[in-house]
Amino acid sequence: MFAKGQTVIQYMEQLAPKHVAVPDDKIGLQLGSLHKNIEKVLVTLDVNEEVVDEAISLGAELIIAHHPIIYRPLSHLQTDTPMGKVYEKLIKHDIAVYVAHTNLDVTEGGMNDWMAEALGIENPAPLEDTHTDQLFKLVVFVPKSHHQQVLDAILNSGAGAIGNYTHCSFNIEGVGTFVPQEGTNPFIGEQGKMERVEEFRIETIVPQSIRNKVVQAMLKAHPYEEVAYDLYPMDLKGRSFGLGRVGKLKEPVRLSEFIERVKSGLDVPFVRVVGDLNREIKKAAVLGGSGRSYWKHALYRGADVLVTGDIDYHSAQDALMAGLMIVDPGHNAEKIMRPRVASWLQQKLQDNRYDTKVIASEVNTEPFQFL
Repeated sequence: MFAKGQTVIQYMEQLAPKHVAVPDDKIGLQLGSLHKNIEKVLVTLDVNEEVVDEAISLGAELIIAHHPIIYRPLSHLQTDTPMGKVYEKLIKHDIAVYVAHTNLDVTEGGMNDWMAEALGIENPAPLEDTHTDQLFKLVVFVPKSHHQQVLDAILNSGAGAIGNYTHCSFNIEGVGTFVPQEGTNPFIGEQGKMERVEEFRIETIVPQSIRNKVVQAMLKAHPYEEVAYDLYPMDLKGRSFGLGRVGKLKEPVRLSEFIERVKSGLDVPFVRVVGDLNREIKKAAVLGGSGRSYWKHALYRGADVLVTGDIDYHSAQDALMAGLMIVDPGHNAEKIMRPRVASWLQQKLQDNRYDTKVIASEVNTEPFQFL
């Protein structure tokens, strides 16, 4: 059985929730339709004509990309322009394009965590907080016979985390009343008759990032036809999400050694470097993509070096004078997301018994040549 397009994206948004994206970022479905079976998904950093040809040759019905194919409003759609040809091919071959951009950067276990792991940064924290998870109090009423079943479903789906404690909940036993009306099919009771049922009131904490997942798990485990539950927004702050990562290295290394780690970990042949090659690095920051605006954040967080792309001349000069080293592996270093997303999504589909295949693109979308 192949997954519907909407199902594939539901799983993708468990990895990269849309609500953690930077405001006004161009994410989500950008072209085509998800209302179809998906036999193959192609994961890519960029979408150009070569990537579209790859998708066509593989028989992929869906492309998941990191960089948007429509970033600015289109004033026209001419098919005799380079990008117009790409849109035309996608439409003619019924290939949908879905974009996970800054939400994939920001999310835990996403782009910047993968890059930090590749560079040996331990216990990485966001370089700049961009989103704090809204917390909700979930309250649900469940018959005594199914109390443990529903409680386990809620807590095992991620609810109930407070600090370093998990599976936190409060449970009160009481009596629930209801009268099933005409057209109902009650789990307990009869139509038109008042029922008094021994029930438990379950209370727990749910962060916004997994709210839908928790509610769906609760509803699936609950025996009632109509489930009585409430979600109350709370003033307490949940986890913070943000762009980039910063943290200490396991052991100090010289910049020259760290450069080789960057080249190897991010699979890049060359890097641009700002700073003394013999200087020692204890703490490093990384930000996938274009991070020239974030060198001051790295300096403020105590980093010795910032790894990011698209550093301009004057930012490099300013960082050098301020004492911050920079390693620029280029924007295309974000290609680290291709096998990671493909592997994560494939496992999720397999776990749910779908035959849909997820493939990491092999097209090199690096626009620069290094001579």
